[in-house]
Amino acid sequence: MRSFFKDYGIYLAWLVSLVATAGSLYLSEILHYEPCKLCWFQRIFMYPQVFLLGMAAFRNDRVIIRYVLPLSFIGGTISLYHYAEQKLPALAKLTPCRTGVPCNIDYLNWWGFVTIPFLALVAFIMIIALLLAANKRVSDVIDEA
Repeated sequence: MRSFFKDYGIYLAWLVSLVATAGSLYLSEILHYEPCKLCWFQRIFMYPQVFLLGMAAFRNDRVIIRYVLPLSFIGGTISLYHYAEQKLPALAKLTPCRTGVPCNIDYLNWWGFVTIPFLALVAFIMIIALLLAANKRVSDVIDEA
């Protein structure tokens, strides 16, 4: 199983970024959900990954992992903060969303906890996990243990 993720991790991470980007565009362009400022920051860190991981998967270039991981870590941190702001009303005062669409609005709220920032957080975590599994050096250390 480890060899599967080592061999196809970049491709799977690209698929996750592609689905996340397509979902984001669907919500804003088809359903007309206007993104807030924090949503835009999350998009800034997700959208380039479609192109970077797509090219890396096509060329089987693992060097890209060291450049894409920071994008996912930063985007995931923003998603975590955004999700916490939606679920903890006390954080609403600290947000950069003072103008435009409020960042604590829930366009989606499935089962009481699945919101748009939660979906973005899951996507960023999946990309991080898949890229770490695809990283030859990390995988080789795990295999030796």
